[in-house]
Amino acid sequence: MSMPTDRKYAESHEWYQVDGDVVTVGISQFAADELTDVTYIELPEPGTQLEAEQTCGELESVKATADLTTALSGEVLERNEALSDQPELINEDAFGAAWMLKIRVADLSPLEKLMDAAAYEKHTADA
Repeated sequence: MSMPTDRKYAESHEWYQVDGDVVTVGISQFAADELTDVTYIELPEPGTQLEAEQTCGELESVKATADLTTALSGEVLERNEALSDQPELINEDAFGAAWMLKIRVADLSPLEKLMDAAAYEKHTADA
């Protein structure tokens, strides 16, 4: 599967798509496949202030529990409410309908340390 090239990827498998000062966050299809069937997701409320490298959510699956972390500091503008009722969207469309958070950030520079699609594909191939 090819990774969307319009975003950055963390070693912890989150993706970040920038639109001005708003960054949409989700997890990669690789991570969703590793978790298998996601059964529950917990995300922060809009208005929550996040700090970079902070755990900001949790995903549970039939196989494991995983933390969602963020590489950026900022304010949660929106969370994907559809995932509360349909966590399986994460397995079905990790790069689209299953986005998790929209965060307003003042400093995008931490994204410079993350991988582009090609580097992330190599990272997951080596896993």
